[in-house]
Amino acid sequence: MQAKKRYFILLSAGSCLALLFYFGGLQFRASRSHSRREEHSSRNGLHHPSPDRFWPRFPDALRPFVPWDQLENEDSSVHISPRQKRDANSSIYKGKKCRMESCFDFALCKKNGFKVYVYPQQKGEKIAESYQNILAAIEGSRFYTSDPSQACLFVLSLDTLDRDQLSPQYVHNLRSKVQSLHLWNNGRNHLIFNLYSGTWPDYTEDVGFDIGQAMLAKASISTENFRPNFDVSIPLFSKDHPRTGGERGFLKFNTIPPLRKYMLVFKGKRYLTGIGSDTRNALYHVHNGEDVVLLTTCKHGKDWQKHKDSRCDRDNTEYEKYDYREMLHNATFCLVPRGRRLGSFRFLEALQAACVPVMLSNGWELPFSEVINWNQAAVIGDERLLLQIPSTIRSIHQDKILALRQQTQFLWEAYFSSVEKIVLTTLEIIQDRIFKHISRNSLIWNKHPGGLFVLPQYSSYLGDFPYYYANLGLKPPSKFTAVIHAVTPLVSQSQPVLKLLVAAAKSQYCAQIIVLWNCDKPLPAKHRWPATAVPVIVIEGESKVMSSRFLPYDNIITDAVLSLDEDTVLSTTEVDFAFTVWQSFPERIVGYPARSHFWDNSKERWGYTSKWTNDYSMVLTGAAIYHKYYHYLYSHYLPASLKNMVDQLANCEDILMNFLVSAVTKLPPIKVTQKKQYKETMMGQTSRASRWADPDHFAQRQSCMNTFASWFGYMPLIHSQMRLDPVLFKDQVSILRKKYRDIERL
Repeated sequence: MQAKKRYFILLSAGSCLALLFYFGGLQFRASRSHSRREEHSSRNGLHHPSPDRFWPRFPDALRPFVPWDQLENEDSSVHISPRQKRDANSSIYKGKKCRMESCFDFALCKKNGFKVYVYPQQKGEKIAESYQNILAAIEGSRFYTSDPSQACLFVLSLDTLDRDQLSPQYVHNLRSKVQSLHLWNNGRNHLIFNLYSGTWPDYTEDVGFDIGQAMLAKASISTENFRPNFDVSIPLFSKDHPRTGGERGFLKFNTIPPLRKYMLVFKGKRYLTGIGSDTRNALYHVHNGEDVVLLTTCKHGKDWQKHKDSRCDRDNTEYEKYDYREMLHNATFCLVPRGRRLGSFRFLEALQAACVPVMLSNGWELPFSEVINWNQAAVIGDERLLLQIPSTIRSIHQDKILALRQQTQFLWEAYFSSVEKIVLTTLEIIQDRIFKHISRNSLIWNKHPGGLFVLPQYSSYLGDFPYYYANLGLKPPSKFTAVIHAVTPLVSQSQPVLKLLVAAAKSQYCAQIIVLWNCDKPLPAKHRWPATAVPVIVIEGESKVMSSRFLPYDNIITDAVLSLDEDTVLSTTEVDFAFTVWQSFPERIVGYPARSHFWDNSKERWGYTSKWTNDYSMVLTGAAIYHKYYHYLYSHYLPASLKNMVDQLANCEDILMNFLVSAVTKLPPIKVTQKKQYKETMMGQTSRASRWADPDHFAQRQSCMNTFASWFGYMPLIHSQMRLDPVLFKDQVSILRKKYRDIERL
């Protein structure tokens, strides 16, 4: 038996070798005869196209890169496989393979930075209110330019938000209108905003015209059609979404345990047929009417009765029993199933209500997923595993639930509460892609105060910002720079500014003193300034305007800034105590003179008051300590219109700084112990040189309050009744036991 097997193996091997030699010989003879024909043809001056060789031929040099969306237009010499053709043709838009490296011209951004140009509105073109809000947000931002030659990014004035052909907002003939734009350039460096695409019955993601190489800022975009690091997924928002500001989140107290009346809720339409119907039709399997309340109604549309099923009447009756707002505000988790499209209004509603979203929309690229870690704020479910949702959310620990709810509030207020924030977040993401060397990291985007207020142009090191000391294990700065704002000439050695300079210089925490000379008179000679143990630098203010006191001067070498008016009266002890308090609250303004705001019902406007009460919302920068990053933010984040107003009035710069810091931190400033004579000292300053003596000064500040609130879109100032005093302050104990004993003697 073994001998037969050996004979069979030898016979098979011999047959294989014979076949190999036979076919190899044919190939060798064919190649030799082919070479002879070529040689003969070349001798006779003839050349015939030869068939492909048996061995592969490699090109001498690499071909230049061709964007995928241009493959169909290139010469036929560029070979495209059938699979590549099929993939390109099956795309909803031709530039499916576009990335920043292949479909974006970075050279436009190198000269003038990240500037955005909005096409001028064409006569007769209708623009929906939502798109008007988007364009207004861009035009009001620091990125906007009216000069297309300076632009890095271009945005259409043609309304592209609603591309549902059945919608009254649908813009017809958009294809030809876009192609006629002289700056279109096949969409290169263009950004297109879109909320709705496709129509009944399949609701595809086709926007109805060739976007070329343009980027999409699109709601309800699928992971299949989303081009990573090129498109931006934005949330679906309603036409009533505020343009600026927006309401704050509804989480008022961090209660433990963080459980509410309902564990899981949903209330919305149920689609009987068509795309998006499967998930919502199955919700009744999970509804228990107690802590899991999932309500649907098929009572929508004109022909709903023609298509209603056996559950419709019962569902409609149950649907009417519950108030949606009451459910939303009393639920721990909110179900966010897909609708006809992947996105849903329920997403933003849940975020604002501090109701943890439970996503049931397979394939949805979540909003701003490039920078936001949604695992910290939502539960990502699977439509195919609907029945497991209740047990899954019940297994989440209470500490985790509280953390999820807190993150929903941060994300809502940082990126989603207004159209302006949605637009600015989109632009900041694109800017980070262009300037990768100074782009924000995940910590900045997912931690307070968020990516919109942390400008990477200031520094690429997190330790240079006042918000991340704890995360980095760093201690707050141990020294400060005193910046004294001088506006009156130096005529006497007994002037308050010189006494203030000496008092600040004696502080153990003072590193240097900068005198900002905003006076019309020439700089005093060096010998006019008193001798101190720390350096004294005198610099002239830029253009002699009020905003120059908040410029990010390179001379400021410390992170902490002690801002002082020339007529402020402070002792060294008070300076020391204020700085030690600030070290515990480095992101806030800490200081002495406090003011407050209120709503005047009779005039329906914000009011400003300097009354001495136990309530305050501002600490004036005439005697306050804050982080120097706010100088950079004041100069580069705020619009020129507000700073010009401050400069024209020579007033309100301290109010504007308080608005800015409170908007960033969502916290009030901190007032420290006031010395007894401060009020009397301020009341006694009635000289014409003091702006406090100006009768129009108070009226101007009232007007500033309302102008600032209008630009921010809401009132960022927050009231506080907290005042920090030294330990044993005014206690009936020996003065020798008190560290800041001089404060009580003043």
